[in-house]
Amino acid sequence: MNILVQGAGALGAYFGGRMLEAGVNVSFFVREKRAAQLEKEGLKLYSPEGNFERKDVMVFTSPEQVNNIDLVILAVKGYHLEQAIQQVQTIVQQTGVFVLPLLNGIEHLEKLQQAVGKEKVLGGFASIIATLDEHGHVKHTSGSGMIKFGALHLGQLEVCEKLEEINAQVKTNILREQEILKHMWNKYIFITAFSGITSATQLPVGFIASSEATFGVAKKVIFEMKNLAVKEGIAITDQEAERMAINLKKLHKDATSSMHQDMIKGLPLEVEHLQGGALRLAAKHDLAVPVIETLYGILKPYENGRPN
Repeated sequence: MNILVQGAGALGAYFGGRMLEAGVNVSFFVREKRAAQLEKEGLKLYSPEGNFERKDVMVFTSPEQVNNIDLVILAVKGYHLEQAIQQVQTIVQQTGVFVLPLLNGIEHLEKLQQAVGKEKVLGGFASIIATLDEHGHVKHTSGSGMIKFGALHLGQLEVCEKLEEINAQVKTNILREQEILKHMWNKYIFITAFSGITSATQLPVGFIASSEATFGVAKKVIFEMKNLAVKEGIAITDQEAERMAINLKKLHKDATSSMHQDMIKGLPLEVEHLQGGALRLAAKHDLAVPVIETLYGILKPYENGRPN
């Protein structure tokens, strides 16, 4: 199976590296600056799942260069989606490839389906706590990484079977799910609360878990998001939402969200694609989400990096 990972931030570089390590034919589509860094520094993973290094990786910087691939794994930040969609369109037109987006949120599915066709876009997401160091190497700090994926169209069953086979080979988790939309919503609910509260407090999760008042805010976000999911036709119960809240307390006390890590570095935030996306869905259903709205207001000034 030939896989193109579009985006080599911490997420794309990590899972692309793990597949390379397992002998999968993986290439990367990146911007010129990242391509130069990969050429100079190579691809390196520092991880509880095992370290890995590859000096030379196949890199593309123009969609016209791409050919002979079976799957694009779209691993860009939400604020790069509009640019990425144009590139994905060209790649799909040239190759007929399927697309597995690993973006946070849910709105990107419809945008991609409109751009390349419903039959081409799989459902999926990734879970990992990782960042890039000054050399562009991946620092993975959580215990285990995971991609979950699944078919949203009958025409995707064969490519899903091929991707599922890779799971037995890699030193991480690439798991196929039948109810992928519900799993995507579970991730969206959790990450909206986790990213919002760690970034708004500018603290790792241990401080949130130890303060009942602060934990209560995170829990309210989870239940507001659960209500949104139900409005969107996803059956998530109060008991499932309660378990998500409890899972926040089970994270390592020093764990924090990628949004908080980006805030610390002065980088752009995905606030518009997580909390902002939730507000747009809430408006569609005329549903009040006051805690999410408050977090959105707090984080919005940091959307394009540290305010000057």
